[in-house]
Amino acid sequence: MGWATPWIGKLREGETVSFRPRGHSMKGKIDSGQLCTVEPVDPAELSVGDIVLCKVHGQEYLHLIKAIQGERFQIGNNRGRINGWISANGIFGRLVRVED
Repeated sequence: MGWATPWIGKLREGETVSFRPRGHSMKGKIDSGQLCTVEPVDPAELSVGDIVLCKVHGQEYLHLIKAIQGERFQIGNNRGRINGWISANGIFGRLVRVED
């Protein structure tokens, strides 16, 4: 169970969620503690640059889609780190709003 497990469960049920993630890996796009709203998303609608709530190698992230190859998505933060490649079933929702 990770930090985002409760939100992932709600997204899987079709609910929109809001939470305040902590950390600095997305600085410049999301500051630590800002209110983030994430909605369920059809993976076919995702694009490079979208911020998604996802799971990569067992870790939960609210990170960027850096590249798309067919049905695979490369996930990374806003500081140059790449987390890895995942399939669409590792993506639970897309960030739609950031507030203070």
